Order: sequence, then C-alpha cells, then structure tokens
Amino acid sequence: MCKFLRKGEYVIKQGDQGDVLYVVDSGQLDCFKKFKPDEEDKYLKTYVPGESFGELALLYNVPRAASIIAKEDCVLWQLDRETFNAIVKDSAMKKRQRYEEFLKSVTILSSMDSYERSKIADILKTIHHKKGDYVIRQVILRSLNNR
Repeated sequence: MCKFLRKGEYVIKQGDQGDVLYVVDSGQLDCFKKFKPDEEDKYLKTYVPGESFGELALLYNVPRAASIIAKEDCVLWQLDRETFNAIVKDSAMKKRQRYEEFLKSVTILSSMDSYERSKIADILKTIHHKKGDYVIRQVILRSLNNR
C-alpha cells in the first residue's frame, strides 16, 4: 500500500502503537526522539529513498520509539505486521535450514544429533571478509628468558 505525505506531516508519533513498516520511495523524513518527558525532541537522522523504518514496533510489539516527520512531500510504501512477520519468519527459517545443511557437512560435527546442530545453527553469524584479510592467524609467543 502506498502513502502520500505533505511536508510537516507526522508518519509516526513516539509512543503510538505500530502496525506497519515503512519504506521511503521518494522524499526525506526526519526522525526525532524524546528521551525524557520534560526535554525537547532530539534529532536522530534523516530517512531517504530506499531506507525503511518502523520494524522495531512490529518485531517486538512495542510502542513507536521515535517520531518521524516529512521533511518534504514524500511517498512511502507500507508493509503490514502480518506480511512483515511472514517474510521475517520465512527468511529466518530458510537461513536456519541453510546453516543446518552446512553443519551436517562438517566432519567434526557429524556425530552430533539434529537438535545439537540446530542449536549451533541458531547462533551462527555470517561474517564477510575481503580478499587478503586474515581469518585465523597463528601467534608465536616467546618467553622472556629466550630473548
């Protein structure tokens, strides 16, 4: 679903219940947060086309953590909670299956049962390295007496 906003309009108000994730198609929006009730709103960032916001309220079922105001006329795409959760869960499930398949192929882990492998799969993180980066590096320590 598409949402059109005029400059100065609120998309999200801090403390409101969240029911959608937004993706910026065009325009810019400023994000502000009030950290204490008696303080002024603090500027956090400006959202630009291609960025999204509002997922925390959907993921954790908590009130909106900040306010977002259109800095200029904007077009946003909305993704409802049900669709968002289905996408996130499906993606997480596929990632976990890929990790479990990978772990099955690791010889040292072959004696583990599927439950144990699934627990390892749950905590794996992908880390990207550039060509030439050290992944593992041996360090040789010399005692002070051998100098």
